[in-house]
Amino acid sequence: NEEWDKNGPANEEKEPQGYDGPPGMDPDGIIESNWEEVVDNFDDMNLKEELLRGECQALILAPTRELAQQIQKVVIALGDFMAAQCHACIGGTNVREDMRKLETGVHVVVGTPGRVYDMITRRALRTSHIKMFVLDEADEMLSRGFKDQIHDVFKMLNSDVQVILLSATMPTDVLDVTKSFMRSPVRILVKKEELTLEGIKQFFVYVEREDWKLETLCDLYDTLSITQAVIFCNTRRKVDWLTENMHKRDFTVSAMHGDMEQRERDVIMRQFRTGSSRVLITTDLLARGIDVQQVSLVINYDLPSNRENYIHR
Repeated sequence: NEEWDKNGPANEEKEPQGYDGPPGMDPDGIIESNWEEVVDNFDDMNLKEELLRGECQALILAPTRELAQQIQKVVIALGDFMAAQCHACIGGTNVREDMRKLETGVHVVVGTPGRVYDMITRRALRTSHIKMFVLDEADEMLSRGFKDQIHDVFKMLNSDVQVILLSATMPTDVLDVTKSFMRSPVRILVKKEELTLEGIKQFFVYVEREDWKLETLCDLYDTLSITQAVIFCNTRRKVDWLTENMHKRDFTVSAMHGDMEQRERDVIMRQFRTGSSRVLITTDLLARGIDVQQVSLVINYDLPSNRENYIHR
């Protein structure tokens, strides 16, 4: 058997001539199989009992509670026929309930950094069998206040854990940060000039004064036949202010931001996903990764503070 390290076969043969990209990524390469035996169920694969019956094997971190919950639903759907167990560890929920669920055994844990780290330090989440560590919206995670928490979690994992970073945008400074916990990673990147919003029509309305924005938004609301819309503001205070003023003008809107209780956030998100709420005013809390197919319009009431967030919104 050939020896493997974190980045693939240690005794890997030289890549064929004419290709100078990362090992294993040659688009014209041939992967040879060397199987000798076929099994049709897990019990015949001689897997370790603790892996087969529920020790955590993958840890996924996301920047927001809503994104973590969405990822959990996707993992459960993907692993449905294998009875894969996935639990979301997020702030604002019952700590003891999290601990109880983890102790019964789950294969995949997805969560926000603070609560996941808390579960590890309480020894409710055992890391000894975790094979894969995934950071979703990695540039957001590594450039904000999460960085220290992520390093704390990473230090608790085995040295040979596979690390995967995912994001639609990956600034150079964030790529530099990844060197501290990735060894010779394969990078699959989109050229900056190719990172466009293809197929999405973009318009801007020139408003000379800040206090004219509200009337402009109300005019838009009246004239556009939209399925569902998200309106982004840069601060929680602005979200509350805009929601209050839209309500005064008898527009039906809902609002969501990080100061709200988790239970309230869950209700608002559920109403928006089911379509019972048509217009949602929010901060960049929902700018990344959240997928609501019915949304046909995104309004930047405030321009985002950076190029990346414009693309994510």
